[in-house]
Amino acid sequence: MGKAGSLKDRVGSYFSPSPVLRTSSPASGRGGYGIRPIEIFISEVKDLEIRKTDTVLEAYILEQELIKKLQPKYNVDGKDDKSFCYVVVTREDYPRFVMLRKTDLDSIKKSKIKNPMPTGRQENDNSKFKNLKFSKIYGPYTSRHQIEAALKILRKIFPYHSRKEKTEKGCLDYQIGLCPGPYDEAISKRDYQKNIKAIQMILEGKKKSLINKIKKEMQEYSDKNEFEKAAEVRNKIFTLRHVQDIALISSRDEKPEIRNPKSETISNYQNTKFKTFRIEGYDISNISGKYAVGSMVVFDNSEGNIKPNKSQYRKFRIKTIEGANDVGAMEEIISRRLKNNWPKPDLVILDGGKGHLNAIRRIIRNYHLEIPLIAVAKGPTRKKLDIYSFGTIPGISKNIVEQVRNEAHRFAIKYHRNIRKKLSLV
Repeated sequence: MGKAGSLKDRVGSYFSPSPVLRTSSPASGRGGYGIRPIEIFISEVKDLEIRKTDTVLEAYILEQELIKKLQPKYNVDGKDDKSFCYVVVTREDYPRFVMLRKTDLDSIKKSKIKNPMPTGRQENDNSKFKNLKFSKIYGPYTSRHQIEAALKILRKIFPYHSRKEKTEKGCLDYQIGLCPGPYDEAISKRDYQKNIKAIQMILEGKKKSLINKIKKEMQEYSDKNEFEKAAEVRNKIFTLRHVQDIALISSRDEKPEIRNPKSETISNYQNTKFKTFRIEGYDISNISGKYAVGSMVVFDNSEGNIKPNKSQYRKFRIKTIEGANDVGAMEEIISRRLKNNWPKPDLVILDGGKGHLNAIRRIIRNYHLEIPLIAVAKGPTRKKLDIYSFGTIPGISKNIVEQVRNEAHRFAIKYHRNIRKKLSLV
């Protein structure tokens, strides 16, 4: 029992010729040769059932539920108590999701029983979870790494407060949008509870019901002419339908999917009403702040593969920023771009670092939009790229990210040179 990004590759690997494996020979004490463990029990297969899910996240949750329910003979990890971890929903005014090992969960349960010790102290008085109260437990899950990745994805769509401190002071998550700021009164208690309930529904395998529920909410906002809120809800629906994360695909018993960067496609966006996947890349070019210009390039899959769509390219003369201020210039061109009625991008790639990423994230939030961002900058050695991201990033290759960034850089420099040449002749 398991999940896979490519069923053909996953199942085919079971029937491929066996590589020679070196094993221990008890009789001789020397190394011998054997076959893969998979070949020992492949002959015992009686039937094969396939359950298709929309996203890797759902595949992981379904896998865990089936392991817990069916207790398959060869899923050793799923039946080893030492590997179990759980997700609990805390019982607070603003609930959190906390991950616990089985031993931690057991110690909390024991602490609920009063210990008749003379000191009046409980058995687990030294436990860091001794005062934790919870209303719901999810699990067991076999991989802490993968359930953490799952919660990270869900939190980007439905933010929640994760710290035990009842304040947003000094909270980085609040500053980058992962925490909605309940204690700073930035979100109502009702809306906060909606986020918590939405994540619970996903963990319970009720994504379709959740989407139907959110659709009704979107229609209600639309009927009230609250179109900005309706757009926010619509974006959540889109993200829920297409969310992917490579961290949920990779595991010890799976081969990672191999992609060909030259023929990269966004297959997750085919056969839906969102037929075109649009990536926009931006860069700034100037000489010590003079002749400053900006570029916007567009890559999309309108012809099947992700490639440049030069008819959508745009140029910007910087008008409001003086001097060498690339971040300010980037803010200007993104603001001007968002005022135009051009197709909404599914991903924005910036030629810049963390400063660019944080500045543009604020601009986009001011327009009440949810657009994933990637900022790409040359590292300290200038030999590799530093990549920063915000939002739920679609499953595209690093090669595509570099292509978009390099094309935006090329287009900006070309425009800058043309402007400089033209103005120098005046």
